[in-house]
Amino acid sequence: MQTTRTFIYGIFLGVLGIVLFSSKAVMVKLAYRYDVDVISILLLRMLFSFPFYIVMAYLYRNQNTEVVIKNKDYLWVIFFGFVGYYLASYFDFVGLTYIKASLERIILFLYPTIVLLLNKIFLKQPITKVQAGAIALTYLGIVIAFWDEVAISGNDTYLGGFFILLSAITYASYLVGSGWLIPKFGVMKFTAYAMIVSCVCVFVHYSIVSEVDIFSFSWKVYFLGFFIAVFATVIPSFLVSASIKMISSSNFAIVAGIGPISTIVLAAIFLNETLTLVQLFGALAVIIGILLVSLNKTKKEA
Repeated sequence: MQTTRTFIYGIFLGVLGIVLFSSKAVMVKLAYRYDVDVISILLLRMLFSFPFYIVMAYLYRNQNTEVVIKNKDYLWVIFFGFVGYYLASYFDFVGLTYIKASLERIILFLYPTIVLLLNKIFLKQPITKVQAGAIALTYLGIVIAFWDEVAISGNDTYLGGFFILLSAITYASYLVGSGWLIPKFGVMKFTAYAMIVSCVCVFVHYSIVSEVDIFSFSWKVYFLGFFIAVFATVIPSFLVSASIKMISSSNFAIVAGIGPISTIVLAAIFLNETLTLVQLFGALAVIIGILLVSLNKTKKEA
């Protein structure tokens, strides 16, 4: 039986994990101030993350050994590692060169609605009236926030928003497609394998297209790259998993609503970003819509 102390501890871990995840966009934007290009900062993130996931893969190598895993399952892991972590991360980092960190988090927060839509299209899973209304509310919120931002920052906002939306779509595709693989491998082993694939993809990408010397940046860039890898990638992934285990996915769906809020606050503190009242209203609409989608989905599965 779940104790109050365990529940409170789970909430704390969830909030901490979400806040750390949300700090990624802010740190990437800070790194861009030192004239670092997209693929270089992404490479630093993966270089610093790589050893952690190698260790994870080794520690959890015997997880779910009773399940028969076929060669094609490993091919699917490679595919979803490519789509869900490499492409999603790359699109996200590109988008951040054009738009505010706070708007980036609001768009990425759309991924649960994209999961529902993909499930409807490919798996023929029905969407309830509540979910349909919530989806409409979230996209209305995005339109409101972006309409106001375009008037302030110009048409580059559209381009940045497009790349962040691509990131949300590729990540949602990974969630939809990889769901049947996770029970075979186990959460930790699957995550480690997929992240290793993603790291290798970034290493190859950098070696092919980049002419930038990775050792030519300010020490602050490497410092930020390390923090993005460890404190905005590796650590929060464990915290979120632990939180869901302690408080359930439905309660975590409520906790996750702090994501865009924490990014807005962190962006205001470290980047001097501000959102207008209209944009804040749009962000609120997105948060409410996603919470309705998540809670209604969990209630159906219960």
